[in-house]
Amino acid sequence: MLNKHHSASTPMSLFTVQYTPKSTSEILGQDAAIEKVRKFIANFKTAKKRALLLYGPAGSGKTSTAYAIAKEHNFEILEVNASDFRNEEQLSKTIGSASRQQSLFNRPKLLLVDEVDGLSGTKDRGAIPALKNLIKETSFPMFITANNPWDSKFSPLRSACEMVEFKEPTHAIVLEILKNVCAKEHINYEEKALASLARRAGGDIRGALIDIQTLAINNQFTSAQLELLSDREKTDTVFNALMKIFKTTDANVARTAFDHLEEDLEEIQNWIDENMSKEYTKPMDIYRAYEKVSKADVFRGRIMNRQHWHFLAVISVLLSAGVALSKDEKYKQFILYSQPQRFLKMWRAKQKYAQRTAIAEKISKKTHCSTKVAREKTLPYVQSMMKNKVMAEQLTNYFELNDDELAWLNGR
Repeated sequence: MLNKHHSASTPMSLFTVQYTPKSTSEILGQDAAIEKVRKFIANFKTAKKRALLLYGPAGSGKTSTAYAIAKEHNFEILEVNASDFRNEEQLSKTIGSASRQQSLFNRPKLLLVDEVDGLSGTKDRGAIPALKNLIKETSFPMFITANNPWDSKFSPLRSACEMVEFKEPTHAIVLEILKNVCAKEHINYEEKALASLARRAGGDIRGALIDIQTLAINNQFTSAQLELLSDREKTDTVFNALMKIFKTTDANVARTAFDHLEEDLEEIQNWIDENMSKEYTKPMDIYRAYEKVSKADVFRGRIMNRQHWHFLAVISVLLSAGVALSKDEKYKQFILYSQPQRFLKMWRAKQKYAQRTAIAEKISKKTHCSTKVAREKTLPYVQSMMKNKVMAEQLTNYFELNDDELAWLNGR
């Protein structure tokens, strides 16, 4: 039974952007974490620890909380991603001076260091100690987000920050959010299908919003459409992989895009090639992205010619981080990615070949010849005689042809 709403005609944008919580009261299921954040902001001037380490699973509301609390207090928010700094010098350039200087408009600031998990233990050596020093010196509250802060390399941050845990949102909370979005977007849905989608999200609200926007075609969401989605815990969909590549400028995020895909790199490249020009609209972005895809083709040729299979790693980086970093900035418009037409053409050709073989097998049984002879010599004559209505009817009955086979013979 579909829950019905009237169709909407507003321009399409990413649900993850459109439905970002505007206040901390809109962040569901994280009452304890939100209370800690509010107290930290209220008591910041006398606080011993000058930063919060917000940790928890992806899509649980960590970054949204930072933006919501900043809006509530009229803070200017300065966000940097872990990929934006690799050492003390880069860190100082990004947020070092900002952590001590007042805003041009004399507004208080909130400093957000997002996705600190992206720092490695060796390549980024020095960044974490430098970040710890900035925490001690900052004149403004600082939020740091992480999925898993328990790695030994984050020990300095754990000691310098107040820890705030974000729990995995329950199935009921994810379902409530999805229902609210469906109501606002006028999406008609089956109750069981939406509940199942909420369970499959595994607490990832961001992922659930991406899924409902992807699967709710023509403002309908049914059980049949849900079958298009594999369990998130088992494997990422190609769509989610494309989202990671096209919607990020973080090389580390992009490089994980293929980690759980079953498709091989050649098939993934076809998906990227099919959808890249839909996502990237600036000429230079398109040029740089296709240059990376072209280089991936070159290395694929070297694999085939020389059997240098270690080049697969190079191809993976070119198609993920290479394509992601080809754009100057993120594109916020939502794009419904489509299956590569190459595969569709191959499938259609295969279907036509299968029909031809099936007809040839029927002819071979009736004419007592091999399928090969029937296909190559008899079938063309049968096809030409189908233009005569009387002969067509007789041949149809004699060879016991079905509607699909008749359509093939008549070139439809």
